[in-house]
Amino acid sequence: MLEGARYGTLTLRAASLRGGSARYRGEPRRDALLAARFGTGDSALVLVAVASGQRAAPGTHRAARELCEWIAEAVGRNRARLTEDVHTANRGALVSGLHRLTDRAYGRLRADATERGLAPADYTASVRCLLLPAHPACRTRVFFGMGDGGLFRLRDGVWQDLEPAETEPEPAPTSAPASASAPAPTSAPTSAPASASASASASASASAPAPASASASASAPASAPASAPSPAPFRFRASVARPGDTLLLCSAGLADPLRGEAALADHLAERWGAAEPPGLSAFLADAQTGVKGYADDRTAVAVWEA
Repeated sequence: MLEGARYGTLTLRAASLRGGSARYRGEPRRDALLAARFGTGDSALVLVAVASGQRAAPGTHRAARELCEWIAEAVGRNRARLTEDVHTANRGALVSGLHRLTDRAYGRLRADATERGLAPADYTASVRCLLLPAHPACRTRVFFGMGDGGLFRLRDGVWQDLEPAETEPEPAPTSAPASASAPAPTSAPTSAPASASASASASASASAPAPASASASASAPASAPASAPSPAPFRFRASVARPGDTLLLCSAGLADPLRGEAALADHLAERWGAAEPPGLSAFLADAQTGVKGYADDRTAVAVWEA
């Protein structure tokens, strides 16, 4: 799957690829990618969702796709409130609303597993999302999700690992979102998708839902079954982007080699650190850069800040 768009100061590039091990075994891609825009003009909100089905469990490519779709549905229903919370840096409302939204998506997934006669622990996936306001004056970038993967930033030619801790985020000043500090030595771009679209692919494609009116508040997002606690800790980060930044959200198939192989980190820093974002074919080629010992599916979502 390949996706790209430009909104205001954002340029988005996204790709999801089947890994070498899956191709060798003739298995479908366990990663799912969905990019959707809700609303129009400067009030639009862009969602990018990346999910990875559990390894060595049958049918988890469907679980990954379902998680992306259900989260997109809930974001679409609550778009107006979420957009307002992002623009006003209402971090508390974003944390509670997006946490509950994600929990309910996992509740639906567990119910779906039961209907299929599967153990919920086997029919599950990691999910990671970006919320990106289209308004050029708002540079708040919101990350949320559960499970494995990576969140990186390329700033001044240096990768920064922005992965939030596996706990509820610490309180931040109410006047502005918590700015993403730069701890570890790896990072990559993040992006904002184009018109509500999710490219189709042979393995796991997800159609972007049509925007819906935001009748519910972000703190009570989607009408989904009440659920027990989610299988993994909730992760959240709200950061303010600077011109020249490249933000990268990725599945574990790219996050692991990016953290573990300095040569790959250097190569992508050189490729993605330029002032002009790469075209779609060039981004796809970069995302496919091989690293010995890493053969999982790869999904990369990169956002360049003009």
